[in-house]
Amino acid sequence: MRKWYSALVRLIFMALALCICVHLSAQAKKRFNGPLKVALAGISHDHVYLLMQHYKAGEVQIIGIAESDPDLIKKFKAQYHLADSLFFPDLPGLLKQKSEQIEVVMAFNANAAHLGVVKDCAPFHVDVMVEKPLATTVKDAEEIVQLSDKYKIQVLTDYETSWYASNQALAVRVKSGEIGPIRKMVAHDGHQGPKEIGCSEAFLHWLTDPKANGAGALFDFGCYGANLMTWMMAGKAPIAVYATTKQIKPKIYPKVDDDATIILDYPEATGIIEASWNWPYSIKDFAVFGKTGYMKAADRNTLGVRGAENESLSQEKLPAPKAPYQDYIPYVTAVLRGALQPGNDLSSLANNLIVVKILSAARQSAKEGRKIYIR
Repeated sequence: MRKWYSALVRLIFMALALCICVHLSAQAKKRFNGPLKVALAGISHDHVYLLMQHYKAGEVQIIGIAESDPDLIKKFKAQYHLADSLFFPDLPGLLKQKSEQIEVVMAFNANAAHLGVVKDCAPFHVDVMVEKPLATTVKDAEEIVQLSDKYKIQVLTDYETSWYASNQALAVRVKSGEIGPIRKMVAHDGHQGPKEIGCSEAFLHWLTDPKANGAGALFDFGCYGANLMTWMMAGKAPIAVYATTKQIKPKIYPKVDDDATIILDYPEATGIIEASWNWPYSIKDFAVFGKTGYMKAADRNTLGVRGAENESLSQEKLPAPKAPYQDYIPYVTAVLRGALQPGNDLSSLANNLIVVKILSAARQSAKEGRKIYIR
């Protein structure tokens, strides 16, 4: 009788504890409203300047900034009138003091540092967004996935091209079967070179370091095509990857490639990614050839469509994407506040683990001169 009673009491306490945890979790989600509450892990990635435009517009609230570079700190304080109290020398110190106020940590630091950001945030149950790509190695990416699962946090990856109306419309129409099964995909991404277009010294310092960035143009711009192609193939990885890289400007970029071509081998389709710091102009386009037609996201708002043999190419100008797909601020807000599940979309961990596998295989292929099979 006593054993039965004790077991019943334990079950009651366990049920109460579960209810309390669920209640507290719901409370934690409900407590955030208004502008997204953001902490920054580093400010050396030049994509941080878009975030600062959102800050100036009152669309995000900056809770704290983890940065150790005194020159960067001085620059941002002066340019954006940021208080001294917002700056911390490292992320653990920032989290210890302000984790309860933080909705998401956004990483604007070196790609190789992304795992460290997630390691710091996960025990505090703070969600994370990193700039593309997710990581520089498959090992790091897999550990990020494990931490996300263990601590039940979101880890999202931002790509500029995720918020292109053209890519979003192309995906809907291709997936509906409008041009038949996918046979070939081609992505062009890059510009004249990060130094040539005036990227900051802080950004160049790690962007041109093979350890910190993962490679050169191969990682910097190869990730865009890998991300979109994984999305178009419903989250399936290619069977194999073959890549070549070049150093066209070794005097400017002595440590890394500045041009890469990556071929993705799927059972019934091929993906071709052309990533370079040697284009005559900035470019981010994406084309899909189906069995019965063709579509091309020519730029942010232009979609080209062609059907049968004798049809001409039509160009459509598209309106801005619908909420919350305008850019990463409304998207991240929607995900973290429970209005949207990332699933296998462009920002999701599922997609971006495959992206890192593709990039890592491409790096190995270019080094060894052979096709690399994806496991």
